[in-house]
Amino acid sequence: MTLSWPAVNAVLNGLSAVLLATGFVMICRRDIRRHRACMVSAFIVSSVFLVSYLAYHAKVGNVHYLGLGIKRTLYFTILLSHTIFAAVIVPLILRTLYLALRNRFEDHRRWARWTLPLWFYVSVTGVVIYEMLY
Repeated sequence: MTLSWPAVNAVLNGLSAVLLATGFVMICRRDIRRHRACMVSAFIVSSVFLVSYLAYHAKVGNVHYLGLGIKRTLYFTILLSHTIFAAVIVPLILRTLYLALRNRFEDHRRWARWTLPLWFYVSVTGVVIYEMLY
């Protein structure tokens, strides 16, 4: 079985979501070492996804959704929120990571309260969009 390029991107998004959720559980358990490993891994996986996504769309261009009715409305609603949050999340991730690397943990925590749920939403809706589109 071979995976298509879009399927690989969906797997990367899904893996990022799993790492984010696991990282959240780890910090709730005060397991900072595992939290850090999960969050750095999520950053790397998300970065690989972004490069792969941009390369794919540079090669094939836009992919059009062919569904009709309520499914079409739902798809474009999810796509719109996903796209807006995907643009917003990049500087939030970078800032949150920067604060952690500088040991500014109080500031890191404040930023992470916004960054984590948005990043998780973008990762999960990326998989949903893939499922609806392909």
